Amino acid sequence: MSTTANTRERIVDEAMHLFSQHGYAATSVAKIEQAAGLTAGAGGLYHHFKSKEAVLAAGIERQLSRLEALREIRRVLTPLGDLRSELTLIARYMLAELDSESELLRILATQARNRPQLLSTAIDQLVNSTFKGFATWIEERTERPIQGTTPDTIAAIGLGSLLSNRLLRDVFEVPSVVEDEDLVTGWVLLMMGALRSSESEEPDRERRR
Repeated sequence: MSTTANTRERIVDEAMHLFSQHGYAATSVAKIEQAAGLTAGAGGLYHHFKSKEAVLAAGIERQLSRLEALREIRRVLTPLGDLRSELTLIARYMLAELDSESELLRILATQARNRPQLLSTAIDQLVNSTFKGFATWIEERTERPIQGTTPDTIAAIGLGSLLSNRLLRDVFEVPSVVEDEDLVTGWVLLMMGALRSSESEEPDRERRR
């Protein structure tokens, strides 16, 4: 990687960290330059980016490129033949990916209203596309149509609970009331109950006839 590319990456790294910790508005170009090892206030950032917002856009684009696997849950899941094991893998994988994108989560949570055009794609790919991928997996994994609800609803409830756990902890700094292993165990049990309810209802109806 060239010196210029290294400097660009360093600027993006430090800017995203500062944006997530202090907010976009409170982070000046001079602060980014200083954190990136450039002379603060000398305008070195503008040799690599047109503006502070261009740095934010580059940071978001880079983070989203790293989330391809998260958006395509079905690609990372090798069928294990066991629902509990597959759901456990999904929960642990989701939490690990959300942890790796904690800075992006904080930026999205604080800046989405101020810069909707810039951040709408990020929100769609991080949240909406991930939910759709999980809903598709649910639809493929269940043998019968889910009675009384839809794969989209189960996906929204399931992934929403994991996402809210990380938002509360990383964005709002609310201490988690449960350890991750307990969270995963409880989540798996809830998801298994939702997915298997459709399998138990059909025999029940047959017996009542």
